[in-house]
Amino acid sequence: MTDRPVAEMPDTTALLLETKTLDQFLQALAHAALALAEGADGCGITLERQGRPVTVSSAGPSATKLDEAQYGQDDGPCLQAMRTGTEVSVPDTLRESRWADYPAYAAVCGARSSLSLPIAPHSHTAGALNLYAPLPNAFEDVDLTKLRLLAAEATGAIALAQRISDTEEFAADLEAALQSRTVIDQAIGVVVGQQRCTPEKAFEILRTASQHRNVKLRVICAELLASITGGTPPEGRFRPRA
Repeated sequence: MTDRPVAEMPDTTALLLETKTLDQFLQALAHAALALAEGADGCGITLERQGRPVTVSSAGPSATKLDEAQYGQDDGPCLQAMRTGTEVSVPDTLRESRWADYPAYAAVCGARSSLSLPIAPHSHTAGALNLYAPLPNAFEDVDLTKLRLLAAEATGAIALAQRISDTEEFAADLEAALQSRTVIDQAIGVVVGQQRCTPEKAFEILRTASQHRNVKLRVICAELLASITGGTPPEGRFRPRA
């Protein structure tokens, strides 16, 4: 055990409000958990993304490689906690017979004990909060109440942070789409003026050029506008034909 004072239970809502991205929030969460876990020197947060486990944040030098060693053999305490929704304790890696070669590797890396707490069990954002310590039985006499509460609160906070992140990504995609639409509309106006045709005919001219050159319509339109304004087009130059 270390002699450091045990930190106060963090306010996960405040952490979420104080950080600008999901990754920043997860990083703050990892450091908060490490501060609460007396005796631990590493913390990793595992979340399932696109069907595979990923260490989305870590604190301490060894957490990431210990998590990734488990991903490599598709088994280990953090994966068991994530998949079953139950706490998984490893009192001493040198005396551990579960998970094939992983315990021996953990001991070589300096982790003699570990504790994995489930996050958002049985959901699409399921994960685990993984704590590693250099001494055996490091978590035996530790009051785990705050850590369990932190993992429980992280469940809702991560879901909310993910929703915010998805919303921001959607907004960025929508803005990009609107910008593309503006470029296309402006290019149609240029072709209408040059060819003295209807907007429908102008759009058909632009689309045909896009298909013939195998270039996105937005790029064709940007090239045309650049040729009119004297700017540099994305690639080559486009001259509409009747």
